[in-house]
Amino acid sequence: MRRVSRIAVAGVATAALAVTVSACGSSSTESAGGGKSKGIGLAYDVGGKGDQSFNDAAYAGLQKAEKEFGVGGRDVEPQDNESDADKVQRLETLAKSGYNPVIGVGFAYAPAVNAAAAKYPNVTFGIIDDSTVQKKNVADMVFHEEESSYLAGVTAAKVTKKNHIGFIGGVDVPLIHKFEAGFVQGAKSVNPKIKVESQFLTQTAQEGGFSSPDKGENAANGQIDAGADVLYHAAGLSGQGVIKAAATHKVWAIGVDSDQYSQGALASYKSYILTSALKNVSGSVYELAKSVIKDKKPLTGEVRGSLANGGVGLADSNPVFKNNADLQAALKKAEQGIKDGSIKVKTS
Repeated sequence: MRRVSRIAVAGVATAALAVTVSACGSSSTESAGGGKSKGIGLAYDVGGKGDQSFNDAAYAGLQKAEKEFGVGGRDVEPQDNESDADKVQRLETLAKSGYNPVIGVGFAYAPAVNAAAAKYPNVTFGIIDDSTVQKKNVADMVFHEEESSYLAGVTAAKVTKKNHIGFIGGVDVPLIHKFEAGFVQGAKSVNPKIKVESQFLTQTAQEGGFSSPDKGENAANGQIDAGADVLYHAAGLSGQGVIKAAATHKVWAIGVDSDQYSQGALASYKSYILTSALKNVSGSVYELAKSVIKDKKPLTGEVRGSLANGGVGLADSNPVFKNNADLQAALKKAEQGIKDGSIKVKTS
């Protein structure tokens, strides 16, 4: 399991989730056809499984639920240039095949989850990173990404040697602006004069902003050439290119969503991955599955992860990060301020 620093609670406990969830739907683990659920259906976001970040975190939650609850699971990859209709068909196929819950990984699934949930009211659906569906049989699993990004900004500002850092977002959308806003605010809380490079790889996901390591690498090389010596990415699979560039130039990278220091596919770069801003996507998938399959009281409504309930935080797998006493003191102070409300983290 990934390790989480002392400034963040590991995992999202069911009790903590329940605090931010609306009234649960009716108890049911039935499939669309009225039989017992086959297990969890998972439909990936752009980039698919193997991104060592967002999608892989969802898969980890699926694996944990399969093992602990003795059920099966089916995970389905996205296709290039697919339409909302393709996503609807994917979710409906999972529901019709007997999977419950059925989860769309990523905000792009909002229209599809909305349509599929209406057609299969006896199936519990989940969507990660969107809170607009708002149906009785849907759990909208969202996060305060800006809070962990604020801590990433504090980290970058404390370790930079040039007072010059960078942010690379995958796609220019409001969700990714939350990462940017928190990161910049956190960095400037340490040094108001720090220089922050900021770049979004594409305007739309269809252009490959979340799925193109070459785009991430090129953007990172440009920021490093401009003088940045700590780079934070919120770019999915494209972030692998950011990390590669940071390692090549021997500067720090800060990962996202999963503990990227501990990802096997990134092992050759791990010495340059200082920390990662975590979203407990795996915990959200697991808890939704648990609510349906074991508890028989499906979670519905908004389920929001924060610093306060352990839904977001920073990974401390890298000893350089964990053993930096000055940095840890600054992070502890920042986290306390966010929790008690004395620090209001921006979302744009």
